[in-house]
Amino acid sequence: MDWMSSMSSGSPVIKMDSPRGDLSKMPGYMYKESNDKLCPLSTFSFAETKTLARITLVSPWFSHFLGLSRIKMASFILSQTLLLLLVLSAVGSVSAGVDKWLSPPYKWTYQFPLPIPPVKAPSKTIVNPVTGKNILYYEVEIKEFKSQVYPDRGPATLWGYDGISPGPTFIVEKGTETVVRFINNARLANSVHLHGSFSLAPFDGWAEDITPPGWYKDYYYPNSQSARTLWYHDHAIDHTAEKAYYGQAGAYILHDPSSEEEDPLNLPRGYGIYDIPLILSAKQYAPDGSLFSPAAETTSLYGDVIHVNDQPWPFLQVEPRKYRFRFLDASISRSFLLYFERTSDATTKLVPFDVMASDAGLLAAPQRVNELYMSMAERYEVVVDFGPYRGENITLRNAREVGADRDHPDTDKVMKFVVSGDQVHDPSNVPSTLRRVPFPKPKSQVVVVDQHFKFERSNGEWKINGVSFADVANRVLARPKRGTVEVWELEDSSGGVKKRVNGKRSVLPYEAQGLKDVVWLGPGETVTVEAYYAPWDGVYMFHCHNLIHEDHEMMAAFNVSVLQDWGYDETHYIDPMEERAVEARVKEMAGYRPYDKVEEVESVLEQYWETKTKTVTTSFATTMGPTSAGVFTTSFKTSTTSSSSFTRTSSTSTKKKD
Repeated sequence: MDWMSSMSSGSPVIKMDSPRGDLSKMPGYMYKESNDKLCPLSTFSFAETKTLARITLVSPWFSHFLGLSRIKMASFILSQTLLLLLVLSAVGSVSAGVDKWLSPPYKWTYQFPLPIPPVKAPSKTIVNPVTGKNILYYEVEIKEFKSQVYPDRGPATLWGYDGISPGPTFIVEKGTETVVRFINNARLANSVHLHGSFSLAPFDGWAEDITPPGWYKDYYYPNSQSARTLWYHDHAIDHTAEKAYYGQAGAYILHDPSSEEEDPLNLPRGYGIYDIPLILSAKQYAPDGSLFSPAAETTSLYGDVIHVNDQPWPFLQVEPRKYRFRFLDASISRSFLLYFERTSDATTKLVPFDVMASDAGLLAAPQRVNELYMSMAERYEVVVDFGPYRGENITLRNAREVGADRDHPDTDKVMKFVVSGDQVHDPSNVPSTLRRVPFPKPKSQVVVVDQHFKFERSNGEWKINGVSFADVANRVLARPKRGTVEVWELEDSSGGVKKRVNGKRSVLPYEAQGLKDVVWLGPGETVTVEAYYAPWDGVYMFHCHNLIHEDHEMMAAFNVSVLQDWGYDETHYIDPMEERAVEARVKEMAGYRPYDKVEEVESVLEQYWETKTKTVTTSFATTMGPTSAGVFTTSFKTSTTSSSSFTRTSSTSTKKKD
C-alpha cells in the first residue's frame, strides 16, 4: 500500500517471514506496496491504515502539502492503510516562463461538455454469514478502449476500469462492506489500490501482488470510515504511472447518512447533478492523436493538455445555486493552484468558495478561500455558489509556476462553468460547523522523532534513506508497534532548511481544519508526521506519489508489528486459490471476519498500552474470539527480509474461467 495506505490509523501490518507469498494467501486479498521515490514534486501519502498524523514542515517552499495542522503542525489521520504520499516538489529550480506545446495544439477549449462517470451498480447482494449484514459484490473489467481526444486526428488507445476513463464511481454507504472483483483483460498485470481506505494489507494493492492478464482478484473493503472521497487506481510494480496515465483511476465515495455527518448538514446533493466529481489529470499527445507514453520517463511527465474527467478543458452548464465539487488530482506529476475567475465588462474578479473536506473527510468548519493548492492524489471537496453570477461564465483556472511544474500555453486553464440566467430554488446550505474531527492525540508535549527519512536521487536512482524498493532485504525501513504513536520526519534533501511558517506559505486553513493522507514536500522541506499505527498489524508501503518516481523505486515499506504478549494468535490463513462460486467465495471471505469489531479492537489496543495487564489480554481474546483454521485473523505472515526481489503472480489472484 502507499504510505498513506499503510500508516493510517488502522493499517494492517504483517509479520513477514517470506517476502510475499504467505501474506498474499488470504482469500481475495491483495497486498499492496507502492514505489516511493524521491521526486521532483513527489507526494507522500498515508492511506490504508488508520494512522493519525501530526505534521510539521521545514522549508522555504509552498509546495509542502500537509494535512491538518495544529498550531504550527499539520495533523492527519491515515486510515487503515498507511498511505503517506510524499509530494516532493522538484529538485532544482522552479520553471520560469511558458514552454511551447509538446502535444499538437488543442483548438477546442471549452467546447465539449464535462463527462460524468457513471455510478457502478453491484452485481449481487450477499448476506455476511457472521454479521448478518449485506455485502455488495461488484465486478469490474479492466480493458482497452479508444478515446477521440483530438477531433481532427486519430483516437488514443486507453485501458480503463469497465473500459472507460475515469472508471465508474462507487457510491457506498458507511458500514456496508464491499467485495470488488477486478478482472484483468488489459495488456499488463495489475494491482488495485483503494486510496484512503483502511483496508487490510492483502486487499490494499501491494505492488508485487499482481494479477496477470486473463486473471482476476477479489478485494474486500470495510467502508467503515467517516464519509469521504476515496479513489481507486492501479499500483502494480514498475507500471503504476503508465496505467494511471492511460486511464486506470476512478472515484469511490463513502457516504454517511447518519445524524452525525453529511446528510443533516444539507450540503448540495445529487451525484452528477449538484454533487460532481472533478478528476484532474495532465497528459501529452503524439502528432497522430495517440498518447505519449510515460514508460521511458525517469523524472516527471507534467503534460500540456489538462483534462477534467478525461475531457480536455470541458465546460459544464450550471444553475445559479450552490454546487459541491469533489476534486481529485489524478495526474502522475502535475500539481495545481486552482481558482475560480469571473470575467465581466473587461474586469476579472476571483470567485470565493468554501473548502468543506479533505482527504479523510469533512473539515471541522468550512474554510472560505480564493485559491486551492492540490498535488497528486490529494482530494478536496468545495462548495461554489453560482447564485450571484446568473447568466455569466465562471472559469476554473490554474496558476503559473506551481512547484516545479513546467508551464505550457494552456496549462493555466482547467474548465468553464456556464451559469444559466434562470432563477432557481436552492435548498442547500453551508453550515458554520461541519463535524468534530478526530485529531490524533499528541505523543508528547515535546516532539521526539522516531524515524527520519531522506528522499533523494542518487546516481540517477530515486531512493529513501539510500534504499530502493528493489532492495527486498532492506526495504522495510520502520517497524512501529501496533497501537502506538510514532513521529516520522520526512526530508527532501534538495535545498536548504527553513521552517515552513517562515517560508513561501504556512500551513493553510483547509489543511489545519481536517485530516490528510497526502503530504506535499518541496525542495529543502522537512515534514514531521505523528501517526497512530492501529488497529491492524501488517506490512504496508510508503512512497512518493509522483508516480514516475514511484515506478523508479522511490518506495519503501513499514511493518506494524504483532504484539507477542497480546494473547491472540494471528498467524492462520487459508489458501485463496481455490475457485468457487461468487456467493460461496464472498461468504468464505466474510467468514474470516476481516473487519469485525474495529471499534472494539481500537479500544482494546488503547487499554493495552495504558495498562499492559492480563485483564486487557483476556478482554481482547473474549471480544475477538479464538483463532483457528477457518477463522479470519488480522495478521498475515510474510517476510521482512528476503534475498528474493523478483515479481511474481500473487497467490490471491484466480485464473479466469474460459
